[in-house]
Amino acid sequence: MKFVNWNVNGIRACINKGFLDYFHQVDADFFCLQETKVSEGQVALELEGYYQYWNYAVKKGYSGTAIFSKHAPISVAYGIGIEEHDQEGRVITMELDTFYLVTVYTPNSKSELERLPYRMVWEDDFRAYLKNLEEKKPVIVCGDLNVAHKEIDIKNAKSNMRSAGFTIEERMKMTELLDTGFVDTFRFFYPDKTDAYTWWSYFGKAREKNVGWRIDYFVASEALKPRLKSADIDAQITGSDHCPVLLEIE
Repeated sequence: MKFVNWNVNGIRACINKGFLDYFHQVDADFFCLQETKVSEGQVALELEGYYQYWNYAVKKGYSGTAIFSKHAPISVAYGIGIEEHDQEGRVITMELDTFYLVTVYTPNSKSELERLPYRMVWEDDFRAYLKNLEEKKPVIVCGDLNVAHKEIDIKNAKSNMRSAGFTIEERMKMTELLDTGFVDTFRFFYPDKTDAYTWWSYFGKAREKNVGWRIDYFVASEALKPRLKSADIDAQITGSDHCPVLLEIE
């Protein structure tokens, strides 16, 4: 089974930059999006053979997630059941026969770290949500987690120590998640690979110079380790300031 995840930074803009070509080319079983930036009825995608699930933010033109699936789910849930967190369309959970698939767009701590205290609450509540799911069956969580976990995951570590997405607080929350029994699937296959990024600033020719951050992930329950086949980053795919990330499992 093939999974693809992509923060499209506006699905309508991404459609105009080749989204559908990539979608059909990659032929995934599950294709997850973040930062769709649309409200209900603002976009209609004809994706033959796929079920579509969208979670829209209350605020127009903001956040939002989607899952396109070739497989009929047992159930689909939106949000994590906490009103404070469920206004921004950040989470969709799909239950399949042998696992849950969760797509997430983790809140950004903002440039002055003004949202860092909220982010810490979110992290604890989201981790508890995943662990609750895991009591029933293993979990695959994918999305823009808005954190470069280790220094190897960012080009300029020293100058970004207090930047949103690379604070010690955010990185420790990622460590805490992994320590509770989850696997960063890319690092499972490529523990020491450098210069592997999924997001680049639009400024200063960052993408051209590969001055990036790895902030988009597939994270899986430890129980799924024997089923992991491959994990990749499609860094050559443009259309957003993020690129797609991929996972294959048995």
